[in-house]
Amino acid sequence: MLAAKLPRLETVEVVEEPVPKPGKGEVLIKMKASALCRSDLHRYHGTQIFDEDESACYITPGHEPCGIVEELGEGVTKVKKGDRVAIYLGLGCGTCPDCLRGDIMLCSQFKCIGFAVNGAHADYMTIPEENCLLLPEQMDYVTGALATDVGGTLYTACKRLELNGTKTVAIFGCGPMGSGGILMAKGFGAEVIAVDTDEQRLELAKTLGADHILNPAKADAVAEIKALTGGRGADASIVTAGNSIALNSALDCVKSRGIVGQIAECNQATIDPSNQFVRKLIDLKGCWYFNRSDWEEIAEFIVKKPIDLKKICSSTYSISEAETAFRLFDSGKVQKVVFVWDD
Repeated sequence: MLAAKLPRLETVEVVEEPVPKPGKGEVLIKMKASALCRSDLHRYHGTQIFDEDESACYITPGHEPCGIVEELGEGVTKVKKGDRVAIYLGLGCGTCPDCLRGDIMLCSQFKCIGFAVNGAHADYMTIPEENCLLLPEQMDYVTGALATDVGGTLYTACKRLELNGTKTVAIFGCGPMGSGGILMAKGFGAEVIAVDTDEQRLELAKTLGADHILNPAKADAVAEIKALTGGRGADASIVTAGNSIALNSALDCVKSRGIVGQIAECNQATIDPSNQFVRKLIDLKGCWYFNRSDWEEIAEFIVKKPIDLKKICSSTYSISEAETAFRLFDSGKVQKVVFVWDD
């Protein structure tokens, strides 16, 4: 089989490997779609977001996959050969309170596919049966791949921010995650204000359903958001741009008792707790991936609304074209790039 590797800085190689055999409790997945993520680019550029060692260069990246169950390992009972599945990216201990609650990504022993173990940018991968997420009949494979990291994360964020038809949400950053946030927030019925410095991304935001678009390089975004909301401020904001300016703007633009959801990685930021929290009584919520038990709810939401996640898929490639796909995605000029496999 073919598998993409990141052996050196900003280098992608497609290599031949044996098809893996599923172990006890595992299944073999024949890949049908696998989306590139900003996290893949951290490895591409030699930076880490999870605990990794030097052996990571031999690990196949990819943590937004969708495919078909091809082979069952010993003791597998929850899926069968031929099932169409998306894959939950987290591996946990299985016994701690977080794992038992379904918040596998919060486990102290959390490992992510594509970082700690071989991921999905390959013709086949093995995964514990517990990580298989059954696809609705109406959901195609590209949508299934995008429904995990993008769809699941942003659905959970919108739910935690209590969005509905009476709420206004400002989304800071209109890359793939922010664009997914626009689709999901509109699905919840909210009025959406999209904020980005890239005019092409703002134009896409309009086509995705954003009610208002703002470029903070051209106008004071916080002042504009307050003007659009009658001086009160947005009910909620979502941060999908990984910088302190976006975070501070998100905190400043919400009304008293508003809610801010932080999704983007941002390791350091200076904020003003007294004026941004204490005197406004707002909540800042971390929003990272989704609870395993929420998948059926997320998938049903995407199908029934319907949410067309393929609108944020800019390009598709075969795995043999991995080098080109990574280079394009790294340019920042596109939204999601997805590897696909034909029958």
